[in-house]
Amino acid sequence: MGEFIETEVYTQLARIGKALASPVRLRLLDLLENGESDVEGLVTASGVGLKNTSAQLQQLRGANLVTTRREGNRIIYRLAGPDVSRLLGSLQTCAEVRLADLRLAIDDLLGNSSELQPVTAEELRAHIDDPRILIIDVRSSEDYARGHVPSAISLPAAELRQKMDSIPRGVEVIAYCQGPYCVLSPDLVRLLRSHEIPARPLEGGITRWQREGGALQTGEGSAGAAS
Repeated sequence: MGEFIETEVYTQLARIGKALASPVRLRLLDLLENGESDVEGLVTASGVGLKNTSAQLQQLRGANLVTTRREGNRIIYRLAGPDVSRLLGSLQTCAEVRLADLRLAIDDLLGNSSELQPVTAEELRAHIDDPRILIIDVRSSEDYARGHVPSAISLPAAELRQKMDSIPRGVEVIAYCQGPYCVLSPDLVRLLRSHEIPARPLEGGITRWQREGGALQTGEGSAGAAS
């Protein structure tokens, strides 16, 4: 009996490992950290076909990593809880330490991030009210409205490229996008630096900010403040 119980325990634990053992499912979970979404929205964001996306979501739902609600005829998916986000963070951190191939893939994607001297969530919390810092959310205005770092302004990536001259001098820009593998903020930090504007990215984006207990503001009150 003892052997059977032990086997069943590990069988149940393995359900979570099996659910995470798919690049597509990991990508969908990352996208759902940005907020709840229907299948069509996830298809558009991920580039994965509708049938495959639906099948992968059912796998995640079967392991209780995502939950759903109905909105008319639409099924809306979301992460089952903040513990799922923390699990993803622990997985990513462990993998980045243990897998040299992953570190190379991240460098290929983001470039040499160490040269950008990323700001940690802890550092930003300590200086969030510093008038010498301008925090810019480079995601879409819709993402900003759903939740952003307190005191951040909304300046989506495409607009920032066009409004470079509107960035006040004499401040350091802290730019952030969605998650640890988002290319927008590192690319824009390099662009800002090429215009002699001091800038650094927020390490791990708003995803890591939330994972480490950072508060969010909602609404559009600070959108376009640098225009």
